[in-house]
Amino acid sequence: MAVNRKKHSTQLKTKVAIEAIKQQKTTSEITAHYGVHATQINTWKKQALAIIPQAFSAQCKPVAQDQQRLIEELYRQIGQLSVERDWLKKNAELFPSG
Repeated sequence: MAVNRKKHSTQLKTKVAIEAIKQQKTTSEITAHYGVHATQINTWKKQALAIIPQAFSAQCKPVAQDQQRLIEELYRQIGQLSVERDWLKKNAELFPSG
């Protein structure tokens, strides 16, 4: 028998995790309000708490900059290869094979 799983949006997960972190409502109240199982609420809370320190990490920004530089370099290489390919196609017509 197939198990139907609910797909929750990122926004819902975020709201539920924040409410769980705030602890202004009990898990039972959050469960009743959003219709999400208590185990799932605790999982989202743990995931959010694990990610939060990375948002304030000084290492986060250099990684993003390195990725941007890599992307720019790859686009440059793609452009160069496209020019070379087009040149080879054009000049290949000048030399018939066979």
